[in-house]
Amino acid sequence: MLKISLLFIAAYLLGSIPSGVWIGKLFYKKDIRQFGSGNTGTTNTFRVLGKQAGIIVLFMDILKGTIATLLPTLFHSTAVNPLWFGVGAILGHTFPIFANFKGGKAVATSAGMLLAYNPIFFLYSATLFVILLFLTSTVSLTSMIAAVLITLSTIILPYWVPAILPNHNWLLTVIAIGVTIFIFYRHKDNIQRIKNGTESKISFGLQAKKKES
Repeated sequence: MLKISLLFIAAYLLGSIPSGVWIGKLFYKKDIRQFGSGNTGTTNTFRVLGKQAGIIVLFMDILKGTIATLLPTLFHSTAVNPLWFGVGAILGHTFPIFANFKGGKAVATSAGMLLAYNPIFFLYSATLFVILLFLTSTVSLTSMIAAVLITLSTIILPYWVPAILPNHNWLLTVIAIGVTIFIFYRHKDNIQRIKNGTESKISFGLQAKKKES
């Protein structure tokens, strides 16, 4: 029990690494919390620090979820489902102890959890995300729609396309529902801007091309 508790704490601490804040301060002498949306995640990093920093932070945030979910395997403690340690990293990412408990919106670190749990399902989810991003050119809207579709996929795919997700794991579905609700909550300001037609779009996809034309 002690070992599991320590690993969960380690997962939380991994998730708590504020990648965007540290990269911004170390290499750009900027605290991204003072610019753009004020968020510490990937989207605001792209917006404030640029593409190179955004890509690095994206991979770091994904990696946090991946390593955390693999902790029980790495330390030979398989009594608890590894998804719980992914949840620990997600909690750390959104409520980081190293950044006054004000973190990101859980999307990238949740993806990292899926990568460790099932790489094929991760690729499916990532492909779905990119397609939706191409259609909407809006990261926030894509994140929310993708979360809903991925949650539904955890129920449907084991029966329709078992090669992608061979076993129906209700814990994965329950966690996906919880993460989806949380993603919507964290995007409440974005939802209002989407309703008002003022949400920022990225220079990728169909809507970006329409805007440019």
